[in-house]
Amino acid sequence: MKSLALLGLLTVAVPLADKPPVIKEWPVPWADTRPRDPYLDPTTNRIWFCGQAGNYLAYFVPTSGEFKRYDLPAGSGPHNLIVDKSGIVWYSGNLAGYIGRLDPKDGSIKQYPIPDKMVRDPHTLVFDKNGDIWFTAQGGNAVGHLSVSAGTIRLIKVPTENARPYGIKLDSKGRPWFVEFGTNKIGTVDPATMQLREITLPRPEARPRRMEITSDDKVWYGDYAGGKLGRYDPVTGKVDEWQLPGGTDARPYAMVRDDEDRVWVVETSIWFGTDNNTIGQAILPPRAPTPQTP
Repeated sequence: MKSLALLGLLTVAVPLADKPPVIKEWPVPWADTRPRDPYLDPTTNRIWFCGQAGNYLAYFVPTSGEFKRYDLPAGSGPHNLIVDKSGIVWYSGNLAGYIGRLDPKDGSIKQYPIPDKMVRDPHTLVFDKNGDIWFTAQGGNAVGHLSVSAGTIRLIKVPTENARPYGIKLDSKGRPWFVEFGTNKIGTVDPATMQLREITLPRPEARPRRMEITSDDKVWYGDYAGGKLGRYDPVTGKVDEWQLPGGTDARPYAMVRDDEDRVWVVETSIWFGTDNNTIGQAILPPRAPTPQTP
């Protein structure tokens, strides 16, 4: 994994300065399993992650160094997970065409199969305000919604062929936004009508992969192909982009917004997984004003 990169994203008039983060890593005890997509459990402060190549989910306790693993049904290929307010872990069975529910108390797993076999690869998950789940399916070229109480899944096909919907987040109004890694577009769905709308980014060569939404509902994305950080304003339709420090080879991937509304992006925390079989954390210092010259 390349270095963690920070770009200060500030909207106030007073110049501010950020100290560099402190990065810690912990070796994952199961070799060559490609740990990824860490998620902070709101009920226990455990760090959950997917063992994508090892076909498991696991958690890590930073204070004790404890790891615990839960093996999944054969061939699941977990790609992403999220944890609800009851401590239940939801994950995408990316290679097996289902969304899974893991109860850590007893290790039981329930599968919710994707109803269309052509939408074979649920990818990234996000909760809405009701605790239901919106998700992308990259190869299946669709966005989906799982009603947790009913256990039903609704799918919306993306109009652009081979759009490869990837990252997904919700804005303050509960509207899902997603980025299309196979083209230069981002998209959104109206939850009331289930109508999907696409927005074309100015540069044809842009390939947004992961994304974040700040408190002002602006949509941020990493252009994986061009090494840029982009911002779309849904109110004005304006798109701004900045070159990342790593240049065109930065290949921005994971993105997250912190509690000060700063956007952090990883060049290939912040909790992160690496292909070196470690779980890492970037400890972010509070933002401090730059001393002003009288």
